[in-house]
Amino acid sequence: MKILVTGAAGFIGSHLTERLLNQGHQVIALDDLSTGRVNYLKDVAAHPHLTFVKGSVLDQALLGKVLDGCEAVFHLAAVLGVKNTVDNPLKVIEGNIDSTRNVLELAYQKKIKVIFASTSEVYGKNTELPFQEHESNRVLGSTKTHRWCYATAKALDEHLCFAYEKMGLPITVIRYFNAYGPRQNGTQYGQVVPKFIEAALKGEPIPVYGTGDQARCFTHVNDIVDGTISCLDSKANGEIINLGKDEVTTINELATMIKRISNSTSLITHISYEEAYGKGFEDMEKRIPDITRAKELLNYSPSLNLETGLKQTIDWYRNNISEKNERP
Repeated sequence: MKILVTGAAGFIGSHLTERLLNQGHQVIALDDLSTGRVNYLKDVAAHPHLTFVKGSVLDQALLGKVLDGCEAVFHLAAVLGVKNTVDNPLKVIEGNIDSTRNVLELAYQKKIKVIFASTSEVYGKNTELPFQEHESNRVLGSTKTHRWCYATAKALDEHLCFAYEKMGLPITVIRYFNAYGPRQNGTQYGQVVPKFIEAALKGEPIPVYGTGDQARCFTHVNDIVDGTISCLDSKANGEIINLGKDEVTTINELATMIKRISNSTSLITHISYEEAYGKGFEDMEKRIPDITRAKELLNYSPSLNLETGLKQTIDWYRNNISEKNERP
């Protein structure tokens, strides 16, 4: 197939692009490089079926051109990260909603299937676990709390997806749960795994926000890509599908594991949310997916356990943090 990947030079996008090429697809890789990096695609840069285009999904004319002849689009380009939601909520809202509307409208005109990358954040503060795609309610905080603007923007993106689906556009919405692995940037987005690894490898304090008892289900990017590509199957059309792992780990356990695996001398420190993000910040205590639908529809079976995945990820960071201690 000829496939467009937006955000193709990013963390998940670059892994997805590599896998699609290895499976024999022709890939148009679109990225504005605001957060993505060309070197993340270095292993496939010379691939005859890869066309890299530097540009934004906000550019309708460019987007229309790169979509010509495509049979599917994986829309991963997004403005994300807790830090962005707190520091620049307008960028988060406009960057997500406007870009998704552009992709959907042009895909609808050209009759191209869309696989939209959403997030477990849309479930918000719901405490009824595990989260189920159709049954679980979204529970969010006040609109005065910028923490929830990303979840709100992504939820509206999902509504847009299903509005176009109602008009006949084949759509699949996937909700990622705490993906991690090589190429993830802790500085830009504040994601916990790369932030902990970078600190551990540099011998700096490993910063745990809050009590550290928050529970998450960390899912290696290889498993995420497996499920994402499976959504090309028409059985996934019109569906919302959780993609994650139901292995639960607390943030304290994660910090301890990363320190041990990396043989780090770093201290594990605790920092209040207020100190990290300012007054009024809110977080969810537990985020656990029900992956029954993914198993049934996609034959999805995440196989890489956290210990093995972290070893692989730490090795990548060790090889990619320069002698000047620059972040990869």
